[in-house]
Order: sequence, then C-alpha cells, then structure tokens
Amino acid sequence: MSLLYSDPVFLKHETGDLPENAARIIPAMRRASQIAMHAHYRQRSWTEVSDAVLERVHSREYIRYVQDFCAQGGGAISEDTVVCPESYKVARMAVGAVCDAVEQIVQNKAERAFCLVRPPGHHAAPESALGFCLFNNVAVGARLAIEKLGLDRVLIIDWDVHHGDGTQEIFWEDGQVGFLSIHRASFYQNTGTAAETGAGKGLGTNCNVPVEEGTSREQYCEMFTSTVEQLAARIRPQLVLISAGFDAHKYDPVGSLGLESEDFARLTRIVLEVADVHANGRVVSVLEGGYNPGALAECIEHHLLELASV
Repeated sequence: MSLLYSDPVFLKHETGDLPENAARIIPAMRRASQIAMHAHYRQRSWTEVSDAVLERVHSREYIRYVQDFCAQGGGAISEDTVVCPESYKVARMAVGAVCDAVEQIVQNKAERAFCLVRPPGHHAAPESALGFCLFNNVAVGARLAIEKLGLDRVLIIDWDVHHGDGTQEIFWEDGQVGFLSIHRASFYQNTGTAAETGAGKGLGTNCNVPVEEGTSREQYCEMFTSTVEQLAARIRPQLVLISAGFDAHKYDPVGSLGLESEDFARLTRIVLEVADVHANGRVVSVLEGGYNPGALAECIEHHLLELASV
C-alpha cells in the first residue's frame, strides 16, 4: 500500500508572480487524485506539525518570525520568497504531511508515500527562508525518524535541478543522515560542488553530483545510479526520503536539464531498488520544484505509478 498526501490547503499559499505558485500544482493534484483511485493509493488526512517536532530543525525564534511576518500581511520574507497571511499555516501543514508519512512508513502501516505539498523546503535553513522555501520538510521528517521513531540511519536523495543547500547545511555534521543532491552545476546559489562532502561525524555522508548543461539523459541517469548505489551502500539507510523536484524536465522554464517525463520513472525505480536492498522498501517522497504545470503533472504521474508498483 502506498499513501498520497494532497489537499486544497496548499493552494492558499499565495506568492504572486513567482514561478512557485498555486497554479503549478493544480493539474498535478487532479492527476494524482485519478491515479490514487486506480493504483492502490490511500489518501491520508493529517494535522499540521507540532512546535516540538518543527524545532528539531528550525529555531524557535525563526518559527515565530515566520508566524509574525505572515500575520502582519506577508510579502517578501527573503529576496526570492513571498508569503501571504495563510502561508505560515500552509507551511506547517506541508511539514505535517511529511512527518505523518514518515510515521506511517516507519511503523510499517504502508511501504511508500508521496507528499504533494507546497511550499517546497530544500533551500530552507534552520534560521532562514530561501528559494521559495520556509521550512525544510524533508529535514524535519528525517530528524523525526531518528530522534522520535528510533531509526539510526536515513538517506535523503534530492533530484531537484537546484542544489539542496538548506538540507546540506542541516546535516553537514550529522553522521546519521546521508544526503545526495544531483543538480545543475553552478546554478542558483553556486553551492553543491563535488568537494562538499560533510564534516565531523558527517564527513563522507554528503554527496553532490553537479551536472553540466548538455549532459545526455542517459549520462544523467548513469551518474545518478552509480552515486545513489555507492552512498546507500555506505549509509545502509533504514528509510529513504526523496526531495522530488521535477524542474530538470526539458520544458521547465526555470532550470531545465533536458530530462523527459518518463526519466523520472527510471529515477524512482533506482531509488526503490536501493530502498528494497537497505530499508525494507521504505520510501517517502516529497515535492520540491517543477514549474511547468503540464510537465509537472506528467512527471508526477510517472513517479506515482512507479511508487505504487510491486
């Protein structure tokens, strides 16, 4: 059984003219709902994340800052991140979806889950919003799995076209959470070089795969496969989380790397195979980027059908 987390509440986070807006997920929500009826998905209800869980990653001061900023009417909370009065609650619901999914999967009530949520999270650091992100959804889920649910090792795989700089920062010295990001090279924050491998207890648990423009789809998939398999063998994760951005698609207006919709089925299958070997098949996938609504819906369809496969 696979779980789907999707709700109209995520349309209430209004961001004006930014590429990350409510309209980008509407076709995907419709497509996901149709797939759920026919592909053995169960749609979950859930509540927003608690302060205690959110504070496993973000400082209390930062959480209150986001709350107050939204309550005062919103606006540009960072140079590229816009919020409205509803955004604080919506962001807490996004984190809550991921945390509920992690609990369900770790407790063996389901094997896989997809969280069709926004705002995205992988650029959010403990005390700052960036890149359309307020709270780091996958990071909170990973910390919950280890600090509350008793796991020892978690692997986060980020295939968004942008480097997951916030997630990397959070787990830079954490020996229990491995992080792999495959992304367009020298793009956005200019982070994510192959030389960035972690520090302290986290040394060797951070793996970046910067991809140059013009790299073929086959080369991309080969790079992804080899690095995922190598890092998974080192981490031996008990749970795999995916930061599932779909903006490497060839028609994405923000960050295209030339991938086709069906390539995301292949990426998903690679992750599932690794999870089968190391994590009893446990996978929680969380939406990050993807800014062409039609392409995003197609990519998510491939992703969901692969997640639901036996």
